[in-house]
Amino acid sequence: MIKRYKQFKPVTISDFEVCEWQHPVHKHNHYELIQIKHGSGIHIINNIEISYVPGDVFLLGSEEEHYFKVNQKTRFIYLKFTDIYIHHSNVITGDAVKYLEYLIKSRETHHSGFKISLDDQHTVNLLFDVIVSLKDDLLRNEQLIWMQVLALANVLQRNMPETKFSANHSLDMQAVFCYIHKHIYTPGNLKADVMAQRFNLTSEYIGPYFKRNTGMTLRNYIRDYRNTLIRQRMDSGRFTLKQIATEFGLTDESHVSKLLKKDS
Repeated sequence: MIKRYKQFKPVTISDFEVCEWQHPVHKHNHYELIQIKHGSGIHIINNIEISYVPGDVFLLGSEEEHYFKVNQKTRFIYLKFTDIYIHHSNVITGDAVKYLEYLIKSRETHHSGFKISLDDQHTVNLLFDVIVSLKDDLLRNEQLIWMQVLALANVLQRNMPETKFSANHSLDMQAVFCYIHKHIYTPGNLKADVMAQRFNLTSEYIGPYFKRNTGMTLRNYIRDYRNTLIRQRMDSGRFTLKQIATEFGLTDESHVSKLLKKDS
């Protein structure tokens, strides 16, 4: 039985150094943003081994099984946060939350981590340093921490591994998922003919291919993912139906209500 760690606080921060990893392989009910400050070893994520070195950053979703093997004494910076933290902040976030949502849904980065460009390494280091400096008073510093998280999401988004849409990769389902998650706010980019052209397919083929590989229709997957994001915004109490409709490129407030009724 895989151990599952549960976190009930919206956000926690830890900064520790170990010569030997103390935790078994586990899952958790939250997201984990991890930076390797120094040291080396192996990070095992869903049975995939990834060597880590100073400066590497990992973002793990709630269903990832993982643990570390430490070769050289390693300092870890951990920021753990929940869905509640993402959508209950009082900070005006604009498009920044979209970067974070995209990263959370992009499992290819969960399985490989981020190799930060030389230009961005200094910025990422500074952002994690600021986060650590705020960890002793989370309640007072909640908004400042959130602003660092959003800045990190912006930097990490531009350091994602490039997805190559060559003939050999045009039918990669993970690439299709990433495309959907990235364009969920622009319905025009999620039309079958537009997606088919992007992946070198015909509009008649992409739907059946998606269903054959996922067990659900392309339309239903897009609907369910979009409705999940909409419900998170509604539950936060921070957004009006009009704001949500505008953000997701929907016609008006009634369109939002109709989508959620169909999903209930």
